[in-house]
Amino acid sequence: MSGVYADLSLRLPSTTARWSAPEFRTELTDWVVGQVGPLVSAEPVRQRPWSTVWRMEASSGVFFAKQNTPLQAFEARLVTVLAESAPAYVIPVSAADADRDLLLTPDQGEVLGDVSDPLEVVTRVMRAAAELQRELVPHGGALAAAGLTPLAPADVLPYVQQRLDEIAALPADDPRAFEPGAADRLEAALPSIAAAVDEVASLDLPLTLNHNDLHTHNVFEADGRMRFFDFGDAMLTEPLGALRVPLGGLAQRLEVPLDDARLLRAVEPALEVWSDLVPLPELRSALPSALRLGRLARCESWLRCMPSMTEQELGEYGEAGAYWLAEVADD
Repeated sequence: MSGVYADLSLRLPSTTARWSAPEFRTELTDWVVGQVGPLVSAEPVRQRPWSTVWRMEASSGVFFAKQNTPLQAFEARLVTVLAESAPAYVIPVSAADADRDLLLTPDQGEVLGDVSDPLEVVTRVMRAAAELQRELVPHGGALAAAGLTPLAPADVLPYVQQRLDEIAALPADDPRAFEPGAADRLEAALPSIAAAVDEVASLDLPLTLNHNDLHTHNVFEADGRMRFFDFGDAMLTEPLGALRVPLGGLAQRLEVPLDDARLLRAVEPALEVWSDLVPLPELRSALPSALRLGRLARCESWLRCMPSMTEQELGEYGEAGAYWLAEVADD
């Protein structure tokens, strides 16, 4: 299993240093010019240790170019698959270089962002995301071939044990280490995690796309349809765990717990997408366990971002993997 997931011992050159260098600007602009013609402007609009996004203006329009950190360098290939398999749900692709994970997409206007009625909007976002997942079920092989890491219910306990052992073995001053007491709490929770696994596995839902960073800043609404982007954190999991991020954001916005009645009503349309496979009462019943296990996908995506972080960046973000892993101890 250790070869399937991010290697905690791996250290890679800094991506932020590379993306800040004039050589990368030249490489990126040369590629974009080859796709859309001469540029009027080319400027970075977002640079994080895990990805860089540039706004590229050409005579033919405005485009956005993106590249991810090496362990998440599958997005260009993945979005190409998504645009072919479910074009109504994702942003169009102007160009993609899978070998270099360079992705170019046309400007889609303003993202949904901080909406005034989050309950109504996030309800529709979750429903559309579930529809996308359902549409992609027959394409699971293509998703895996594009680079999505699978984390099925059967993988959960070995994954938790592997990560528990690895992170607990880190020196106490390592920024990726557990907070005091977190490892013991997680160890004690293993039986209840096993019970959650059994409940989710009993649904026998298919593995499909888990966006893994699904919030209103990663969605456009065009002509009454949701179009998703920013798939660098994506994984291949059972579908319900993908609701953890949007529901968590909604709970934070409304300052309520995840089991608040308003959130349960908001998630109902997304559950209905699967109700021909599993009765709706069973989906409702298993949802808390699925949301609990859904935290593991966040753990893995954070750990994939860390090999190319600088020491300063690890000091800022290094605790995230251990945090999400330890959170699985809470039911």
